[in-house]
Amino acid sequence: MNQLARSIPSINEMQKSIHFHTYLHHHNLTRERGTDLLRKVISSCRTSILNEEWVGPHPSSNQFIDEVFSRLETLTHTSYSLSLRRVINATGTILHTNLGRARLGQETMNHVLATGHNYSNLEFSIDEGKRGSRHSHAEKFICELTGAEAAMVVNNNAAAVFLILSALAKQKEVIVSRGELVEIGGSFRISSIMKESGARLLEIGTTNKTHLMDYEEAVNEETRMIMKVHQSNFIIKGFTSSVSSNELVEVSKKHPNVIYYEDLGSGALYDFTRMGIGNEPLVKNVLDKGVDIVSFSGDKLLGGPQAGIIAGKKKWIDQLKKHQLARVLRVDKMTLAALEITLLHYIRGEEREKNPTIETITRTKDDILHQSRQFADHVSSLESGFTSDIFVGQSQIGGGTMPEVGLDTYVVSLRHPVLSSHVIHDKLRTGSPSVLTRIQDDSILFDLRTVSEQEQMEIIQVLRVIHESN
Repeated sequence: MNQLARSIPSINEMQKSIHFHTYLHHHNLTRERGTDLLRKVISSCRTSILNEEWVGPHPSSNQFIDEVFSRLETLTHTSYSLSLRRVINATGTILHTNLGRARLGQETMNHVLATGHNYSNLEFSIDEGKRGSRHSHAEKFICELTGAEAAMVVNNNAAAVFLILSALAKQKEVIVSRGELVEIGGSFRISSIMKESGARLLEIGTTNKTHLMDYEEAVNEETRMIMKVHQSNFIIKGFTSSVSSNELVEVSKKHPNVIYYEDLGSGALYDFTRMGIGNEPLVKNVLDKGVDIVSFSGDKLLGGPQAGIIAGKKKWIDQLKKHQLARVLRVDKMTLAALEITLLHYIRGEEREKNPTIETITRTKDDILHQSRQFADHVSSLESGFTSDIFVGQSQIGGGTMPEVGLDTYVVSLRHPVLSSHVIHDKLRTGSPSVLTRIQDDSILFDLRTVSEQEQMEIIQVLRVIHESN
């Protein structure tokens, strides 16, 4: 094997090959970059030979050179392909964390594009002709929608929690009910975030029951904050008891140095309860109770970009803005652009028309049934052997939001006489565009609640390609 490895042509020999010059020209690469990639391929071939895993041509043959450059083409394609790809979400899960959660509307994206493509007044006051604050752009809209005295934005809600605890409760006690010590995505736990922030956790109550007296008895001279964490990603049923926001506001009022903070998680600005969907509290209603400070996500029920929104009393928000972590956790101009126009849609009452998250959650069954019938008709017109059925199902909101809520929907079930559901599922996922579906009872399920009419036709085209390539 060592003798075989020594037969591999040198890099210098490879560079003299017409293959190499054609390769550089085709990929518009410098000689240096092309040589670096060539070395990687040669090294990989040598390792395979030494490990007795090589099944290619003899290293001294012309076929070996062809093999090297074939592998080089593959490596280059992989190295220079964009990793982020568009995906059609036919799973029916609206705020799909793996797929980027909330989608942004066209008007929102136009504003992001204009802001990113040009210079902007990110930290400049046009009226005063001097340096401004990036906090101001979204703050005015947040305050108008929530009734908060002040607000600021950081890069996600976990960052918001971390900043609040670090800036306002470091080396002090924070009281939290055991039933609210949640773990959010990626194994991030409230208790762990609190530990990293320097605040000291004081657990009270039990997993299923916490009473008012538990809070009252826990407050002492070391207490800086009472924290309520909404159970947005799970529910506890049965023999349970928790303390309301109104009661906890009263507890904090009895102790002037104690801040009452609610981590709302999902952060609803639209009243879904009017349509019989869940019981998520409106941010405004929570603040109206006298809560000192709240935080919530931008890319969940709000339907905006990833962000952590902090709102509440000016006294505390001002302290957060001045903290060193505020700069570490701040958001960029494109996030602010997406957020401010998302908020503006709420102010104008346009959220159901221009916010894809709100529109998708509130879609009617009749609308989805009509689209499902269209889709089934298009599948039939393919004459590809695919058969379809339509039946009642349930969509999920997802993203750790309203876990108890299932949205009535219609699902299109697809089968093929030759291809198994798993084969079709994989071909849809790896197609262009990538289409994500569900499998049930050896059928492919399409929940078109999360699919636009344009995307629907793209799915039909992908199914046509699958049929023709079979």
